[in-house]
Amino acid sequence: MYVSVIGGDIGSCKNEDRERAREIGKRIAKLGATLVCGGRGGVMEAACRGAKEEGGTTIGILPSDDRGEKNEYVDHAIVTGMGNMRNALVVLNGDVVVAINGGYGTLSEIALATDYGKKVLGIGTWDLDVVEKHYDIDSLLESLKKHLR
Repeated sequence: MYVSVIGGDIGSCKNEDRERAREIGKRIAKLGATLVCGGRGGVMEAACRGAKEEGGTTIGILPSDDRGEKNEYVDHAIVTGMGNMRNALVVLNGDVVVAINGGYGTLSEIALATDYGKKVLGIGTWDLDVVEKHYDIDSLLESLKKHLR
């Protein structure tokens, strides 16, 4: 099982988003799923940190060709040299996509996930019909469990 976590980078990520992402990362690890993300800061780093705190495995799919840009909680860094085009790889590699906050990069990932037929669960993110909206982590995780079966 693989769960892609998408969301705001350092510049657009608020403390509340980091806390949510960290808790969601922990719970993804407790489910025994591998966390896939863009491998950098903000939501991505917080989710990876949470997963690692619970002994989980993390994959970061980086936009550049430099593994050094990964956050410290990424186990497996995949360099692409593709810039934002790597967003397709981030969502394609998750069985389910979880969106937390985010700007236009997250919006592009939501669109790509939809094109690939992936379920997108969101908390504090874009208000779109294709995003299953959640207002708390518990309900998001209950839905995630159902979609991972």
